[in-house]
Amino acid sequence: MTFLNSPLNIFKGFYSMILLIFSIVLVMGLIATEQTKLSSEAHPAAAYILIWVAIFWLTMVEGGQASIVGLAPVNPELYRESHPVAYKCAAITTKGDNLDRYLLGRQFMVVLVVFCVNISGGPLGGAELWGLPTWLQDIFLETGLAMILLTCNVGQLNTQVNATLCMLDYIDNYFGLFTLWVAMAIEFSGLLHASYLFQMIIAALAGKPIESKEGPRSAMENIFFYGRCLMSLFILIGCFAVTLEALFAGKTTMWDGVPAWAAVLVFFLLMSVVGMLEGMQVAFFAVSRIEESKRGDSFFAKKTCELLFRGEGYNMPGFMIGRQLCVVSCMFFIARVTSVDIAEGESNIFNVSDGLQELFNTGFLGSVITTICASITWQLAASAFPIAFLSNPLTYVLLRLCLLLEATGLCGAAWVIAAVHKSIAGFQRDEVYIGTAEERAKGAMADDTAHMPVGPGHMAKLPGFAENAPRSLKKLLAKDPSVGKYISDQVDRMENGES
Repeated sequence: MTFLNSPLNIFKGFYSMILLIFSIVLVMGLIATEQTKLSSEAHPAAAYILIWVAIFWLTMVEGGQASIVGLAPVNPELYRESHPVAYKCAAITTKGDNLDRYLLGRQFMVVLVVFCVNISGGPLGGAELWGLPTWLQDIFLETGLAMILLTCNVGQLNTQVNATLCMLDYIDNYFGLFTLWVAMAIEFSGLLHASYLFQMIIAALAGKPIESKEGPRSAMENIFFYGRCLMSLFILIGCFAVTLEALFAGKTTMWDGVPAWAAVLVFFLLMSVVGMLEGMQVAFFAVSRIEESKRGDSFFAKKTCELLFRGEGYNMPGFMIGRQLCVVSCMFFIARVTSVDIAEGESNIFNVSDGLQELFNTGFLGSVITTICASITWQLAASAFPIAFLSNPLTYVLLRLCLLLEATGLCGAAWVIAAVHKSIAGFQRDEVYIGTAEERAKGAMADDTAHMPVGPGHMAKLPGFAENAPRSLKKLLAKDPSVGKYISDQVDRMENGES
């Protein structure tokens, strides 16, 4: 693992593991003493099962995305025999617009898992554990740091480390295939189809068509598609209505003493921050593929690009790590703000039935709102207007914050876990099975980038942990500008769907 290559990084990995173990002990202790929502209302066993199933599934949701998107340009016939399940995944995602559909459904799964972790391990108001100092409990429990470290290190970052470099081995199992089918089923259900309406609006504002790999829909297909879009829009409006009513009535798990207007303000503020962070990775991916002179004339656009691409390019993966911490932190806070909590004797929201109120209490409504309004919509906007994102002063501030969080080493444990997991599972780099991109091209099996969803209306993101370019290539780029132009031309061909 490239992270564990210096004494400082080894130290970060060590102390991060200590913090992670301590955080896990605290969260498990809260569940055992019935000081979380699910353990108090149901049983600690239910909370234990849900939190670990959610974390375990998140590993495949995150790792599966890195593998599936990374393998999109590769000819599946190269690994049909060696990795048959990975081949089945590719057969699904390379058909038509299925990769976009998968990414849409997968985004909801990430948010839903975070909300499940929150109701399973989030501390109730006034929770105390083992007589620990108040300041220590405030840091790890009240702020949610314990759950954040558990989710990021165990459920997200370590899987991305392995899945980015060992894509075939990681996705070659029926758990990965099942996760893919669940994401596709979520998209097919129409729950998130309001996102397509926003996609159309954003594409129209950008003055660019949404590229599709499928032919025009028939009349019946249009009725089915737009019917789901309207259903999704009504569901989204209903989720907002219930959530805002609960916030104004003080019927959420928001901290005691916070006035209703402040709770609403925090809700929209956090969604905006999550949206900015989600959009930034798409915008950064877009600007990384264009010439420096075309990255905007804004003061903050220049400052952001200068910081992002400084030196050896290590700030790019550093941003991705820090961003993960920021996003998960905000999502836990949003989950706390939006989770409905009706005290005994109080009336239900809008006087609905007890059964429907139980659905409200699960945090499902917050998951829908966060996925569509704080994640997908912002990513679509960033894909259409990347320069506008760069010109926003908040982008520069958040980039600085993400790099600061990464520098703390709080997620160093992810690299340790990834190294152990890779050793146990016997993962090998993809080059062992299918060669490098250059070797595949020489063997008449060149990568087909037409499967990559890029441009306005697509949520193409930065690779999470792809290794930086070799030093020799960086020197060559600096010495011979024509090399950089050649790479840019190839990317342009990719965007135009040329092979």
